[in-house]
Amino acid sequence: MTASSPRAPFTLAGAVTGARLALPLLPGIIVFATAFGAAASQKGLDVWQTMALSAFVFAGAAQMVALEIWRDSWTVASAVGVTMLTMTINARMILMGAAIQPWMAGTPKTASAVTLFLLTDASWLVGMRHRAGGGNDVAVLTGSGVTLWVTWVAATLPGYLAGAFVENPEAFGLDLVMPVFFAAMLAPLWRGVGPAVPWAVAGIVALAVQQLFEGYIFIIVGALAGAATGALRRDRS
Repeated sequence: MTASSPRAPFTLAGAVTGARLALPLLPGIIVFATAFGAAASQKGLDVWQTMALSAFVFAGAAQMVALEIWRDSWTVASAVGVTMLTMTINARMILMGAAIQPWMAGTPKTASAVTLFLLTDASWLVGMRHRAGGGNDVAVLTGSGVTLWVTWVAATLPGYLAGAFVENPEAFGLDLVMPVFFAAMLAPLWRGVGPAVPWAVAGIVALAVQQLFEGYIFIIVGALAGAATGALRRDRS
């Protein structure tokens, strides 16, 4: 029997470090949250609905996609459709959670719950880069998550209020904020061509399906193609 790994620390200093590491990301988060607020206003959502989405859902990409298929009156079919779509978009959180599970093992339940509620692509990348550099304080995830959450919620409101003055957010390139942000954050995590193959397959398949079929089926098909490619490469290795 092997000895269990020591529990990673969870300290205030780590949370402060996480908040500091998240600061360079805030301009992009502000622009994206503002764009969401503006889009929600144009869709006819009330301010409290918009703020609740940002505060309790806290999933930028899923929130944007849900807005695109938002209905004034909902049926069971439309509710199931938006649920399945957002579940597919956020399914990556399963893998992200699995990646940090060994690191978070032993963290107090309350701290784990808060950290996982605040977990996003951005805070996950901040934490993984911190750990790859030799850090081990789990509170880095929490500190970055809190900083991003507060910024996201706060920036949603001015976007909502300005929604009437921005007829087409895409015309300002706001839809490119998150792709550019992710590319910049992932670049330092590059581990060679091999590990990037599943991502490339997912992207190519998604683009191809998007050209052939209407709707958001391309998200599901691209994700499945990438997952299958990753599984096949792992089996061969």
